[in-house]
Amino acid sequence: MFQGLRWRLLLSYLIVMAAIMGAFGSGVYLFFIHSLYRQLDEKLLTVAQAAAPSLTEVKVQGSEYLDQVEEVPWRDIFNRNQQSLEWFNAEGKVLASKGTLSLSFPPKTGSVTLKRSQRPRHIRTFTISIYKGDPNSSKASLEGYIRASQSTEDLETVHSQLLWGLGMGGAIALGLVAVGGLWLTERTLEPIEQSFRRLKQFTADASHELRSPLTAIKTSTDVILNHPERIHPKDVKKLSAIALATSQMSTLAQDLLFLAQTDAYASVPLRESIPISLNKLLQDLLELLEPSAQSKEITLQARWLAKVSVVGDKAQLARLFSNLLENALQYTPAGGKVELCLAKQNRFALVNIKDTGIGIAKDQIPFIFDRFWRADPARTRRAGGTGLGLAIAQAIAQRHGGKISVTSKLEVGSCFHIRLPAF
Repeated sequence: MFQGLRWRLLLSYLIVMAAIMGAFGSGVYLFFIHSLYRQLDEKLLTVAQAAAPSLTEVKVQGSEYLDQVEEVPWRDIFNRNQQSLEWFNAEGKVLASKGTLSLSFPPKTGSVTLKRSQRPRHIRTFTISIYKGDPNSSKASLEGYIRASQSTEDLETVHSQLLWGLGMGGAIALGLVAVGGLWLTERTLEPIEQSFRRLKQFTADASHELRSPLTAIKTSTDVILNHPERIHPKDVKKLSAIALATSQMSTLAQDLLFLAQTDAYASVPLRESIPISLNKLLQDLLELLEPSAQSKEITLQARWLAKVSVVGDKAQLARLFSNLLENALQYTPAGGKVELCLAKQNRFALVNIKDTGIGIAKDQIPFIFDRFWRADPARTRRAGGTGLGLAIAQAIAQRHGGKISVTSKLEVGSCFHIRLPAF
């Protein structure tokens, strides 16, 4: 139980930490990439603004002006191997260009990332408008555009390195978080496990100590009830109630002691582990329960699809199947049917116990094997039960390397599936 809880806690911790680190890493990545593009836009804007004064001469002389002029304001900050400059008239027609990048896209003010089929595949451009006069004045006229461009291959390399670094760093951090989370989980569950062990020990001790006084009360009550002539008629019902309550308490004490012992020796091999014929064991149980089924007008049937043997404790296995069969008879109304089917699948024995009883609601099925838990409809039909029968059946199945599952539908019936390693 605690092993499963330990892994669930660790998994939850890792999911939360992974989400936090993912959000943090995404934030760092977006901030860093945004900063890189902002710096590139500022660089391109500076180049475009430096080339803006030459638009007038370019409009007059064309690209020949750029070839003749050696000293231009943008020469020192322009890298012809990575960048390009283009001059446009007011209609967006190219007047001249400098640099190795050849673009066929019309100018668009502001920053734009262009995707192309040839290399370089991604180009960042920044376009500014050139006005004659005050740009904010209604009398200003558009003279043209200047577009500065640069390949983003270097930025893409930085992208890849950043993603790789964040991925590797996140993986290493998550590994360290897992180690720390495992340690924290162990420390967190340690006092809970200790308390649970003390509680199980207390339950076992209390159940064991209760057996003696309960046995004395039951014996004394039985002796008195066997001599009715010594009892006042008004006390007969009281003594019968005492006898019934004592019997219920004795059963509860025995069940609690059995579960406590099963928990304590869950990982210890069974003391009495011998080959057992499931066919014979189940047939004996059916013969024992047949009178009870007849008194309730319930049809009790069996189907033997295979001869199967298992290795285990005969008394415990008998208790497992008797608990399930008694439950089926208890919660099946008169005229109903309880069917037992024994089969073999690969190396496992399969036992199905199907009834036409009251059924179990779908939202209650995950809890039916919990101790002291019973669905509300069951309480009204079996007030004397303790709610430990299915928990005991599951504990026995698990000790024998098997498991129990159930399918059910309200007002239709239930089917318990028992799977045990075959001999």
